[in-house]
Amino acid sequence: MTTLNSRIPEGPIADKWTNYKNNINLVNPANKRSIDVIVVGTGLAGGSAAATLAELGYNVKAFCYQDSPRRAHSIAAQGGINAAKNYQGDGDSTYRLFYDTVKGGDYRSREANVHRLAEVSANIIDQCVAQGVPFARDYGGLLDNRSFGGVQVSRTFYAKGQTGQQLLLGCYSAMSRQIGKGKIKMYNRHEMMDVVKIDGKARGIIARNLVTGEIERHSAHAVVIASGGYGNVFFLSTNAMGSNVSAGWKVHKKGAHFANPCYTQIHPTCIPQHGDQQSKLTLMSESLRNDGRIWVPAKKEDSEAIRAGKLKPTDIAEADRDYYLERRYPSFGNLVPRDVASRAAKERCDAGFGVGTNETGEAVYLDFSAAIMRYGQEQANIHGHHDASQEKIQALGTDVIEKKYGNLFQMYEKITADDPYTTPMKIYPAVHYTMGGVWVDYNLMTTIEGCYCIGEANFSDHGANRLGASALMQGLADGYFVLPYTIGDYLSNDIRTGTIPTDGPEFDAAEKEVKDKIDFFISNKGSKSVDHFHKRLGKVMWNKVGMARNEKGLKEAIAEIKEIRDEFWKEVKVPGTNDSMNPELEKAGRVADFLELGELFARDALLREESCGGHFREEHSTEEGEAMRHDDDFAHVSAWEYKGEPADAVLHKEELKYENIELKTRSYK
Repeated sequence: MTTLNSRIPEGPIADKWTNYKNNINLVNPANKRSIDVIVVGTGLAGGSAAATLAELGYNVKAFCYQDSPRRAHSIAAQGGINAAKNYQGDGDSTYRLFYDTVKGGDYRSREANVHRLAEVSANIIDQCVAQGVPFARDYGGLLDNRSFGGVQVSRTFYAKGQTGQQLLLGCYSAMSRQIGKGKIKMYNRHEMMDVVKIDGKARGIIARNLVTGEIERHSAHAVVIASGGYGNVFFLSTNAMGSNVSAGWKVHKKGAHFANPCYTQIHPTCIPQHGDQQSKLTLMSESLRNDGRIWVPAKKEDSEAIRAGKLKPTDIAEADRDYYLERRYPSFGNLVPRDVASRAAKERCDAGFGVGTNETGEAVYLDFSAAIMRYGQEQANIHGHHDASQEKIQALGTDVIEKKYGNLFQMYEKITADDPYTTPMKIYPAVHYTMGGVWVDYNLMTTIEGCYCIGEANFSDHGANRLGASALMQGLADGYFVLPYTIGDYLSNDIRTGTIPTDGPEFDAAEKEVKDKIDFFISNKGSKSVDHFHKRLGKVMWNKVGMARNEKGLKEAIAEIKEIRDEFWKEVKVPGTNDSMNPELEKAGRVADFLELGELFARDALLREESCGGHFREEHSTEEGEAMRHDDDFAHVSAWEYKGEPADAVLHKEELKYENIELKTRSYK
């Protein structure tokens, strides 16, 4: 085991990023024209990086497996993006955002990276406004803010319930400008199959044209991985069904350490699973917790009657409702962080108070009735209707809620056939985001020289739990304002290298390895589909490596995942051919990677004998059921080096030093 060098600059934390930028090597505009950069993934992180690098003058090759960058999963983000602009005058600052993010991550993130993120957050908003992103505005025309979990200020900028879509369109417009100029060469419907190293440096990728099946070689002076998270290792998640770990896993197998795989975020406000045949889950934005109150019946018999269809939630009197987050965490109430809210919902449902009428019985209520009446009374006062009827007040309040969250309410009604304006939403936690990922240093470079990783695909900024509205912030920070500086320092040594040829032995070997695996899948005479194995993996992951974990379950999961993986390579059946569009072939390669990741994930969770953030070990909890960290033994990043089988992976540690924030037990009470 070695101690990893994170290359954090010296000096006070508030000066590190500024001093770093002042002292890095630069590439002049003329030399940038002779340097190529590959960007894999074109969501907010990859898209913003590709657009910015091309704007600076580099030649960019951008790859996405979708038919357009506009279909990247970033488009699904709903609630907003954080920035420390303090428009509300409620005490926010760069330091406050930094502190909230480190605390929200349960003191398992790297201080220097998080402070840099907080510093550049304000620049992101200015950039996006200049691109025409239609953020919500208040009565005076200024950008509006709302609150998200784990904070006591309003710092989340939003565009109704479709913030990710609007930010991605802004990013895509910047990309399109560079595509039109010829500075970005866009490869839609292409999937990265492997990274190519020459003399230890990342110098290209092998890609498959998903329409024709053709295997292609692409070279560059640096490779940037921006391929998102690995939540679909659970099969059911809020991620798009195509989201996968493969690009990150390929670079891991070529020498990039994979960090903290057990840190996975369970989001508390998901539409509950409705059956065993479901293929994905749908998220209701955390922004709804600004106005929605979460509750279950206080009497178990009422919960049983609701599950049996004998009672409706509106039949439960106010005195018989348990607003359990407000009861347990009075300071933050319904706006506790996601991991806390998720575990609290699980605890109530496990205790028999769940209200789900689905097959699992697992659901709690997210109720907007109080907010509707509050906003309605406010509107009635504004319009001079001081004797307004309850019906009038409700109508006015409903109109306010519709303006704030209308598309989310519409989506919920289309999926469930329930009107959330008149009956509470049913929600339950689900896999949403992964804080773990490819290990990177302060420069966002992996342990492969010249290979960078940004956005959700890396591990760097969120620790053991991500605060809501911070994913979009990190993705755009990395792409617009961090990577363009750090990669330039590295590329300054390549101004005389010239174009990297693709006819060398390294490309030959990588292409052969890719083709051999594809040929195996097509020719294997198995009897079971790819989804058969993916679903089995997902059930093991959710039941034994999900919201709560224990030693016995994790050891069982490791053995079961290995058994599933062994059977997969013998029994998987992939129909079709390799020389045409073949979605089953695409899935086969991705599930093969999930089956390796899943075992490492469980092993990482087993060795981390503490509870922190999204990683909750039942053996390490307080009497009140809260997470119990062990800072003396686990205040480090667990970075795994590939050695073949997941069981053979070698653990490396990056010690986490807290010089600006005091390590203490998280409390939201």
